Amino acid sequence: MRAEKQNISAEYIARLNASPFFIVVDYQGLKVGPITELRKRLFKVGAEMHVVKNSIFRIAAKEAGVADLTGTLAGQLAVVTGRQDVSAAAKVLKTFSSEFEKPKLKFGYLNSQRMESQDIITLADLPSIEVLRAKLLGLINTPATTLARIINTPATQLAQVIKAKSEKA
Repeated sequence: MRAEKQNISAEYIARLNASPFFIVVDYQGLKVGPITELRKRLFKVGAEMHVVKNSIFRIAAKEAGVADLTGTLAGQLAVVTGRQDVSAAAKVLKTFSSEFEKPKLKFGYLNSQRMESQDIITLADLPSIEVLRAKLLGLINTPATTLARIINTPATQLAQVIKAKSEKA
């Protein structure tokens, strides 16, 4: 492999090692303006998209120990990686795809587990990590709130009875 291809391959390896996920999309037919808009949206959620040469990316993925992509890369592909929430990146891709009918989701990997396009759409439909944390916190707080209300109920009722008696007198 030529030196410049080795440098590009090393860059892909570094991206794959730094990201817990990657999503492969087919961007064929998407013009520069929409691609720029997609990149901006992905950047806002901590992800980035890079157009890749299939043969070099196949080698980089194998060297990074992510996957053996022999035979699965064909066409004009771009790879979305990120260091944060895969659900947010998938949500951006799904929304963008519904607006422009492109890019087409091919497949992805999350922690070395292959995801097909339907799995990525399922991830996109999940609530954000902040919403999930809020729901979990609510579930954790519910028993404590209920217990506090139950403990306070007799005292509140006693206070109401005393208040009613004092108002009658």
